Parts: sequence; structure tokens; C-alpha cells
Amino acid sequence: MTANQHKIYQEKSFWLQDYGHYKPNPALDTDISADVCIIGGGFSGLSTAFEFKKINPNARVVVIESAIIGYGASGRNGGFSMKLFGLEPEITALRWGEQKTIEAHQYMIKAVNHVQNLVHEHEFESDYQHTGMFRVAYSDRQAKRLSKTYELFQKLGLDGDMSWQPKQALAQAFKTDKFLAGMYEPQTGLLNPCKQVRELKRICLQVGVDIYETTPAIDIEDSRTIKVTTPNGRITSDKLVICTNGYSHNVPSVRLKNHQLPVWTYQVVTQPLTPEQWDAIGWYKRQAFEDNRQLVHYFRPTADGRITMGGGRVAVAYGKDMDKDSHPKAWQHCEEHLKWIYPQLQDVKIAYRWGGPTSVNLDMTPEIGYLNTNKIIYTCGCIGHGVSLTHLNGKLIAQLLSEQNSDLTDFWIVNRKAIRLPGDILSWCSAKALTGALTLVDKFEERGL
Repeated sequence: MTANQHKIYQEKSFWLQDYGHYKPNPALDTDISADVCIIGGGFSGLSTAFEFKKINPNARVVVIESAIIGYGASGRNGGFSMKLFGLEPEITALRWGEQKTIEAHQYMIKAVNHVQNLVHEHEFESDYQHTGMFRVAYSDRQAKRLSKTYELFQKLGLDGDMSWQPKQALAQAFKTDKFLAGMYEPQTGLLNPCKQVRELKRICLQVGVDIYETTPAIDIEDSRTIKVTTPNGRITSDKLVICTNGYSHNVPSVRLKNHQLPVWTYQVVTQPLTPEQWDAIGWYKRQAFEDNRQLVHYFRPTADGRITMGGGRVAVAYGKDMDKDSHPKAWQHCEEHLKWIYPQLQDVKIAYRWGGPTSVNLDMTPEIGYLNTNKIIYTCGCIGHGVSLTHLNGKLIAQLLSEQNSDLTDFWIVNRKAIRLPGDILSWCSAKALTGALTLVDKFEERGL
């Protein structure tokens, strides 16, 4: 990998830039065989590799990553290890019913616990903090919708660690008058996603997983065995796992194009705040929070005393286009919104701006399934809430590969009946129409603010 390539990769997020020098594994340069080949070196792919090797220590497991570990969503996301499944619980309940909504929430509780246990057991240096998370509303209409969400959790018996937060309590905690009401979940975490995914790489290497970076798959042949062709070598494998999420529509020779659509979200991060600036805004316990807009904003502190926030505007790819990482208007929107909440930070400079794709499918529900035969497994549809989800999905997929039955493999997203996307033009037009409608709803609900 050239110095220029390394620079391009490193500039894809604040987390990648802040990580500093990173030495990727060499690219594949010969023909090899494996028991399992995994395409995609993010949270899903590396978690699958690690968990499969734990079950099958003598198996040969190969992971190929087209760029470097941390380049995709796993190195660009906000680092929220949260319990939100899909887009919203109301949508899950409407699409799948109350029982499956309960099962999905229980799965996400396991997912958050799994990440926390993994970090502690293997001594990850990923700045993990189990600080909890708020959902806040700015207007009466947003507060009314949030109240209905809380009532749904209560109805389903899922509110065990949740509490309703009135305006006075929020103002005391965050020193802003913009939060009208909120909901708090203490059992969630924050982490540095780039450090986290590279710590996953570390433990994968420790158990004997072979990892090749800057090694894209350029052809996949599914016959008696699976053959994955890369620029300088071929992998012959008994089984294949495709863990490319937002990039899945570009995986060659397999039918994943209509399974998901990459939708970009954008983030900014401030310079480190002074102790006086932190004191001016409260936020003493450093919990994460997101708002109850249709196109949400999400906020969190970093380990070195910055604030990173994102959301509010999105971009949708057309066809195979993945060149949507830059969006100056979205970055300006993020900065303006942060300083609208906190006028105390008007003089604080933005230190870094970035964007990245999330995997969105038509029914807004995560998905794990088989392609053609049981030899190929794919996963997609994290809907921007995939940090904890993808870690536990890796354990689930490892059990599927090992032909084990468990409470994880029985989870209903496995081989679920999904609504598929139409062609490129209709998908793009539908996504643009939907985001436009959501923007109008936000403007309506926030009139007068």
C-alpha cells in the first residue's frame, strides 16, 4: 500500500485520523484454501471469524478486506453500543408484531452485554464507557411521539432500565433549555469504533485467523466449492460469509443488489473543550444522547474531551456510486445545530468532518440469510444502529456455520421474508422522496424553535 493510499484511508473519519500510524496486513498474493472465507473486515466479519475459531480451533478462517480494517462503517460510526433495533420499535411492531419486537429488544440487550463482556475479557483499548443514553425532544409534537414510544416499551414489558425525564431534570443535567422531555436508558455504552475494530483484529490474529487487507473480491464462483478471486490470488473455500453491509450491492457475482441501499450520514467533532467549557454545558456524566426527530441527530463526548455529533441530513447513492463521503451542507447543519443547543459553545471550532454509508433495507429490519445454498451467508440492514448488533450477529453466524442450534440461531431475522428493493432508479427516487418527506415532518414539528 502506498503512502498516498494510506493517507486517503486515514482521512475517512476522525477516529481513523486520531488512531495515528497503522500497519495493515499484507494483501493476498497467492492461491490458498480455507474452511471459511469472510468478505469484509468490519465488526461483522471479524466477530464472525473470532467466534467461529473459538468453536472450531483447527479450522482455517480467512478474512479479506478491500481497503484496511476500519475503513468502512466500523471505523466511521458514532461508537454507540445501544439497544435500538432497526429504525424504531413502532416500525418493528407494525411490520413484525409485538412478540417479535420483544424478541428483538431482548436480542439487543444481549448484544450490548456481549460487547461490554468482550471489551473487558480481552482488555480492549477502545475507550469503552458504559454511560447510558438519552432520547430527547425539542417540541411538543416530538415529546408526544416519544411518550408513545415509552408507553410501547412499558406495554411490552421492556422498560426495566428506562425512565422518563422531564424538562427540569434534563436542564439540570445538560444546562440547555432546548430539551422539552426525554427518555433515559442507563444500560448502553460508548466506544471508539476504530480502536474497537482493530482490537477485534488483534484477537482474531491471536486465535489464528488469516487476515488480508487491501484485497478486494473481484469474482465469486459458487460450485462444488466456493472460489473467491482477488487481484493477486484465489481462495478456495467450503463456506463463504459476506459481511459488507452498506457495500453489499457491489459484491460481484452474487445477488445482493436489491437487498439493501447505502445511505450516508455525516458527523463533525469539535476541538477538545476546556474544563470551563464543559462546566458551562453540564453533561457531567458524559452520557450519549440523540433527539427524537425523523432524521435524528446523535451526540456523544470523546475520551479526549471533544463532542462529536452527526445526523440531520443524509445522502443516497445511485447504482454503484459510493462517492458520497463529503457533504459540506450536512456538516454546516451539524455545527449549527450543536451550537443552537449550546450557545455556550459558539466559539468552539470544528476539528474534523466526515461521512460514511449505513446499510438500509426496505423494511428497516436487520437481516441474516443464506444465498443459493447453505454455503453462503450474508448480513445487511443495520439501519445505522449496528455497533452492538454486528458483534452479536458475528456469534450467531459462527453458530450457523458450525451447524449449531441455539437461542441466537433461532432469532427471527435469520432467513426472514424480506421486502426487496426495486431497480436502481426506483430505489433512488423512493429514498429521495422518503428523506424529503421526513425533512418536511421535522420542519413541521419544529416550527417556532
